[in-house]
Amino acid sequence: MGCKKCETQAVYITLNHEKLCKNCFINYFERKVYKTVTKYKMIEHGDKIGVGLSGGKDSTTCLYLLQKFFENKGNTIMAIAVDEGIHDYRDKTLDEARNFCKEHDIPLVITSYKKEFGFTLDEYLKKHKINPCSVCGVLRRYLLNKSARRLKVDKLATGHNLDDEAQSILMNQIKGNISLSAKLGPITGILMHEKFIPRIKPLYFMTEKETTVYSKVKQFNVSYNVCPNFGENLRESIGQMLNDLESKFTGTKQGIVNSFLDILPSLRKHYQHKKIGICSECGEPAAKDICRTCMLLEKK
Repeated sequence: MGCKKCETQAVYITLNHEKLCKNCFINYFERKVYKTVTKYKMIEHGDKIGVGLSGGKDSTTCLYLLQKFFENKGNTIMAIAVDEGIHDYRDKTLDEARNFCKEHDIPLVITSYKKEFGFTLDEYLKKHKINPCSVCGVLRRYLLNKSARRLKVDKLATGHNLDDEAQSILMNQIKGNISLSAKLGPITGILMHEKFIPRIKPLYFMTEKETTVYSKVKQFNVSYNVCPNFGENLRESIGQMLNDLESKFTGTKQGIVNSFLDILPSLRKHYQHKKIGICSECGEPAAKDICRTCMLLEKK
């Protein structure tokens, strides 16, 4: 099975059934990510970009490419990591994140639940019977935004990929959270707010599989392990369903995301009247009088 262009061994077959060798795949992947960033005008000249770095394949790939594409074009690239306090997991991925940033001369700032909230995620979960992902997602987003603002970052990039977006679209549809879908897209959010750092998703059109292949052919020393708290939940069930459909009907995930992007402008117009408020407890951006983070902290 050889690459169509180079007649060397292929490492990946695209949705269009094109066989690509290692070098051709790297070019394909990088061109597609760069096109996404430029098409949606994610980054402007002079922007300071913070990348939410976990040490995994997606965020590491995102960080690597943004540095490669934009560091010498008048932009500053740095990494922001959150230590949730997940024993025998996050400590290892943070070591990988530190090593990667040191190797590529990228500034890295690490914040933690323990320092900011006074407890680790493990400690919180021992006291409360609650879905770990729902707690972790809220607190992690809160800390990333707060840290990015402290560091005077203009844009906050995350490693979300096509699989993540397709899953989120279907989750919101199933749960009836259409207003949340209006906040999705390559650049998240509906309205601007001085305390909320805009989120961008450079890997928006790249599948999970493509990012995995890219990180391996580039020989990134990253973690492929799943978080120990990740168990049976709606996102996992939808992810498995989408993988099954994709194996039978190639392009399923791409089709879901493309269809969603067609209606996204109408969704955002419908919900644009909603205002971003300020949490009465912590002063951070919030949809209600008290933000979800403060609600969780009241239970600690």
